[in-house]
Amino acid sequence: MSGDLSIFTDGGARGNPGPAAIGVVVKNRQGKTIHQFGRTIGETTNNVAEYQAVISALKWLCSRPQADQPEAVNFYIDSTLIVHQIKGEWKIKLPHLRQLVERAHQLEPKLIAITYTVIPREKNADADALVNQALDKC
Repeated sequence: MSGDLSIFTDGGARGNPGPAAIGVVVKNRQGKTIHQFGRTIGETTNNVAEYQAVISALKWLCSRPQADQPEAVNFYIDSTLIVHQIKGEWKIKLPHLRQLVERAHQLEPKLIAITYTVIPREKNADADALVNQALDKC
């Protein structure tokens, strides 16, 4: 596959910690949604849910056939903390969050350029809606 993908991820917990869910929306270069999913992930914190959303998106990316891999993937996340930690710009004090960052980096396909960008919450409405839909079903 030629071209780039934009992946919007979100995670949230009601209660922090509390019931948590993730949402992932994948768009092609033309901005068309080509895949999306949301699901609950048990009880955890907002930060863990945010990381789990990125990890789930990377797992989905890795599950695609080699011929269907993009040239680049741009992640868009509304959590400043997650983006700066995953990029190695901010220190990760909690060991369980460090493990999630390591897991994300292990899953990053080696031949694909990956970027992580902070976006305003309102630009992440589709992924946020998937989180809330999943949590509403709990």
